[in-house]
Amino acid sequence: MIIKLKYGKTNTYFVRGTSGGLLVDTDYAGTLPAFYKSLKMNNISVSDIAYFLATHYHPDHIGLAGELMKLGIKLLLIDIQCNYVHFADNIFARDKHLLYEPVDEKDAIVITCEESRDHLAKIGIKGEIIPIKSHSDDSIALILDNGDCIVGDLEPMEYLDSYEDNMALKSDWKHIMNHMPKKIYYSHIN
Repeated sequence: MIIKLKYGKTNTYFVRGTSGGLLVDTDYAGTLPAFYKSLKMNNISVSDIAYFLATHYHPDHIGLAGELMKLGIKLLLIDIQCNYVHFADNIFARDKHLLYEPVDEKDAIVITCEESRDHLAKIGIKGEIIPIKSHSDDSIALILDNGDCIVGDLEPMEYLDSYEDNMALKSDWKHIMNHMPKKIYYSHIN
């Protein structure tokens, strides 16, 4: 089951497993009070969240990652994302009022996409993580066996014809469609 938490400009998703939950993306730094309010409105407690996963490391997707880790939520870091974890640090450093907490990747659980199915199964989530690099080299999608698919900032498939030469986008959608998704969840489309 996927629950959309909307408390800023970026959709955050909570995926409930049988023995723990997975949070996918957060909003910008400084949104922690609104995040707590959204959890409460959806009857989710912080202790329900076992892992946090970012679809990619742009500032509007990882603003709360460091704070979540301090709360005991484990960061699930995909190996292709390791070089991008601090991409947003300089952006957040420009605004001291945000009180951004940088990610400490030494406390992250680093796995490959190939290992994702086994790792997700540990918290009772049936699915896998795949790379989708047309938006950014660190972008991933979460594809659940029930047909739900969280794609972050991937351009919608309806826009494919607008991108004549974007073979990477076409390849990403082909990879996703091979999993026969039933519902696509985007980060910025309601």
